Order: sequence, then C-alpha cells, then structure tokens
Amino acid sequence: MSKLTHFDDGGHAHMVDVGKKPETERVAVAAGAVEMKRETLDAVGAGIMGKGDVLGIARVAAIAGLKRTSELIPLCHPLPLTDLVVGITPDRAAGVLRIRAEAATTAQTGVEMEAMTAASVAALTIYDMVKGVERGVEIRGIRLVSKTGGKSGEWARERGDADKPRRRPGDRTKGRIGGGRPRKSG
Repeated sequence: MSKLTHFDDGGHAHMVDVGKKPETERVAVAAGAVEMKRETLDAVGAGIMGKGDVLGIARVAAIAGLKRTSELIPLCHPLPLTDLVVGITPDRAAGVLRIRAEAATTAQTGVEMEAMTAASVAALTIYDMVKGVERGVEIRGIRLVSKTGGKSGEWARERGDADKPRRRPGDRTKGRIGGGRPRKSG
C-alpha cells in the first residue's frame, strides 16, 4: 500500500506540494445513483415536480459544486477547470436516476474530487427537490469510475458489485426485474 500523501512524516495533515509536477491533461469520471419510487421517478421525468425541472437544476448544481470543490474539501487544490459534462439518466427498471459527471482540467493535480463532488451535489439536489413527495429517497454509490492523466496514468474501475443494483436487507426478490422495485399487480 502506498503512503497517504496528505500526511507529513509526523502524521499531520498538509496540502500536497504539486509545484514541481508537470501540467498534464486530466479527466475524471464519477457516478452515483438516486433511488426512488417509480411514481416519483415518473413525476421527475414528466417535469411535474412542484420545485421545477429537477434534472436541469441538478445539472446546474453539479457545475456549481464542481467549481467549489477546493472550498469544500480542505486539502484539495483549486484547479483551472476546462470542462464538465453531467448526465442524469432515468433507469425505470431499477427505480433510479443514474448520475455521471466527467470533469477535465490541464493541471498539476487530478480532477477526481471535482468529478465526485459534482456527482454528489447533483444527487443531493435531486433529493432536495423530491423530498416533499418522497422522504425515503436514497443516494447510492458515489464513486470514481475512471481517471486519466498525471504520473499514475489511466485507471478504471472494474465493473462489479458497486455498479449493480443493491437489495436492502429483507427485500423480497419475487416479481423483480434486474433487482428493481417490486411490480404493482392489477
């Protein structure tokens, strides 16, 4: 295991000195999901939520969150961001909105925290906008999917359990398709 870079030899937290590192193009992709009842998901998709365009506002919030990452994460460097693409896709079978945030920069350090912050803020915004209809909404699986650039080069998460819909303890599987919510009969 590598040494944790945000601690000095005395065990004190510090900001990593990136001054001697070369600037490289860097891209990071993060993902997450917001699970909700199908009725809520349908209302979001139809644009009939009382607070407005849930997906549009969540995309704008992701951009705002990305820009403020270094203010939110104490040891994160401010970066000259060059791009952010946020996709929020309804997955009706699984009962989720899937979030994908791809951030880019040309800098001396990576943009992973910015991508994950964007995905997190999008998820929190969705929760805020639908909580009046459904309090049990759940944010799941905020994670780094891939990154490129820098000394460590490319990295990509292997598709595994983190990308599969999860069942809660006590959930029944009868009548489910792909681990989604139970179908209503009638």
